[in-house]
Amino acid sequence: MNVLVCGARGFIGAALCEALARDGHRVFKGVRHARLRKNRRDESGEGGGVHGASSNQIGADEIGIDYAIDTDSATWVPRLQNIDVVINAIGILVEGQGQTFDLLHRRAPIALFDACQQAGVQHIVQISALGTQNGATRYFQSKRAADDHLRSLPIRHHVLRPALVYGTAGASARFFRALATSPIHPLPAGGHQLLRPIHVDELAEIVVRLLRSGAAQGAAWDAVPDTVDAAVNDAGDQSLRRPVSKQSPGSADEPPLGLSVGQPLDLVGGTQVEYRDMLAAYRKSLGFPAAWRISIPAPLIALGATLLDRVPGSVLTRDTWRMLNEGNTAEAATTAKILGRAPAGVDAFIRPQDAPALRQEGLAAWRPPLLRGALALTWIGTAICSAFIYPQAASLDLLARVHLHGALALAVLYLASALDFILGVATLLRPGRRLWAAQVLLITGYSVLIAFALPEFLWHPFGPILKNLPILALLFVLFSEETQA
Repeated sequence: MNVLVCGARGFIGAALCEALARDGHRVFKGVRHARLRKNRRDESGEGGGVHGASSNQIGADEIGIDYAIDTDSATWVPRLQNIDVVINAIGILVEGQGQTFDLLHRRAPIALFDACQQAGVQHIVQISALGTQNGATRYFQSKRAADDHLRSLPIRHHVLRPALVYGTAGASARFFRALATSPIHPLPAGGHQLLRPIHVDELAEIVVRLLRSGAAQGAAWDAVPDTVDAAVNDAGDQSLRRPVSKQSPGSADEPPLGLSVGQPLDLVGGTQVEYRDMLAAYRKSLGFPAAWRISIPAPLIALGATLLDRVPGSVLTRDTWRMLNEGNTAEAATTAKILGRAPAGVDAFIRPQDAPALRQEGLAAWRPPLLRGALALTWIGTAICSAFIYPQAASLDLLARVHLHGALALAVLYLASALDFILGVATLLRPGRRLWAAQVLLITGYSVLIAFALPEFLWHPFGPILKNLPILALLFVLFSEETQA
């Protein structure tokens, strides 16, 4: 079948494209392109104008879409010619500039679904989210609005509500793996929130099986909306039925799945775990020993979520904190029925052959910020101590040992403190190879000068000069891993 996957460059969308192509479908990738938005505005005078499929074709198998402006069904109809199945796999966890829940989860999908009905698309698969059925956050509400609209349409559809989706390339999976690699696990409210993650490969397999099952039913239409289901069955009205394409490879031996008509499908993994145990499972799979656990009080997390709520791109917001607290789990019977087996659990998500690379990726996620933070604190702390805490007379006595006296010594003291402070702030805000090299030169210069002028510090029991060695090693690591000049 000809399948359009909206959000094909995303984590879930890419997995769907790969699985569908393997199954023999012709996959068209709905992708957002930077120049596309400008071109559409130039051509139409406003976002969301009507254009033919050729104007939206980016590559041989790509169709340009932009959910931020494609909120009119007339925009979508030309792109859906000769498309049998549409899969909506676009979603965001937090809002950003020009990307809101209302646009990406509600308005654009509703326009797409209406266009599918007008264009004769045979089947729609909506990738929703577990929790939309009773969640009160704006994320869940926007998802549910699109789900409900699709279920009201006389077109074959499946609304899939996956739990937290794990995959090597997933942003949330990378985030949790990074947390797992830390030897200390800070756990919000003790980390007892219930989760049941599903692997992205099994989610993609489920979509493939649903398409096969639909094709195997021939002209049967097993997903009429609840509101018209009884009328269709009682009156035998065929006007609401669409023949389903029989061209899906492998469909002949894939029996109908016998799922509840028109009902959303909750999809979960094989094991229900607490948040803390999910991190522990990932950590064990990555080859690390058990981590220390520290419980963060819920009020403190709530305060942090409130403060970060308006920070662009923040993972912790009031909504995400509420969603975590509500849990994300369901029974696995539906998932197992479609797969024909029990779904994989969190212990099996990370394959042994992938663990070494994922371990390094996880460490690399938090190592640079930790090193930069420690280095910045050292510079800023040194500046404050030198300028305001350490006795000025004692500082001037040390400077006298390098032949600096009077006003000149005082100026050097405060200029050096200011330089240390600037380097600390720059370490946080403007990291780069030039900054690391400058710090290496400055520390080396300080060390050589002190070694000659104040040699007693070389064998001082507190090791004020020797402690520069680990700082230089830290700078060497930062310089080696830095991508910015």
